[in-house]
Amino acid sequence: MGAYQLQVTIDQDSGFCFGVVYAIDMAEEILAEDGYLYCLGDIVHNDEEVERLKLKGLRIISHDELPKLSNEKVLIRAHGEAPETYKTALENNITLIDASCPVVLKLQNRIKTSFDAEEKIVIFGKHGHAEVIGLQGQTNGEALVFQDITELDNVELPQKITLYSQTTKSTEKFYHIKDELIARGYEIKANDTICRQVSNRDKDLHQFVANFDKILFVSGRKSSNGKVLFEVCRKYNPNTYFISSTSELDLSVFSPGDKVGICGATSTPMWLMEEFKTELEKY
Repeated sequence: MGAYQLQVTIDQDSGFCFGVVYAIDMAEEILAEDGYLYCLGDIVHNDEEVERLKLKGLRIISHDELPKLSNEKVLIRAHGEAPETYKTALENNITLIDASCPVVLKLQNRIKTSFDAEEKIVIFGKHGHAEVIGLQGQTNGEALVFQDITELDNVELPQKITLYSQTTKSTEKFYHIKDELIARGYEIKANDTICRQVSNRDKDLHQFVANFDKILFVSGRKSSNGKVLFEVCRKYNPNTYFISSTSELDLSVFSPGDKVGICGATSTPMWLMEEFKTELEKY
């Protein structure tokens, strides 16, 4: 034990959500059999985990590279894909290993049903996010995506709108947007399609972070859900630090005897949080 003698606890509710577990299990099974597997986009928004799987033979490809393949297996990650991807795969005799999260698939179906019923759809989500591209694809790209209500200030919207949300957005923000649109005089059909594994974690984190002097929030920089949960942690414990890899550890923020809590996003692997714990306990 070093001079700091930090008491470190990992939040057992943190770590991969079932959608990510499912995708990674599927990938590892095929990698063990075939020695390699193509994956469309980063399998999870966590560079450390992506690196671990690349060493096992995972090959990350972009949408531009998909049509160049044929007679191969390609994994669709938890975020889901637009109809276009399935079409390309058919044309090129590509076997899709579909690990789309069931929560996302259900949302895609609901959006498609709304679109077929000629409803005017707006989606609260991050521009260019993998899941959002898949959702917009259900509407031939016609749905309007916004990540901040101010983006709708100067937009001519129809009187009746159907509102959806990316599954990893903040529930609180979603309802705030719904109320704001109603206040602006629109008739809103609001579908709260936020994953409960994400929003429940939001609640659990309030209780977890309150017990510690300092919080290390471990997440990939690209994780939307990481951004949401980090803000939750910081709200209930201002001494929260966002960190992606152990090389970023700055010991000067700790005091001897600090109680440190480690938690993370639904895309943060448990092994990475354990690595931080081991590192901190050295001091």
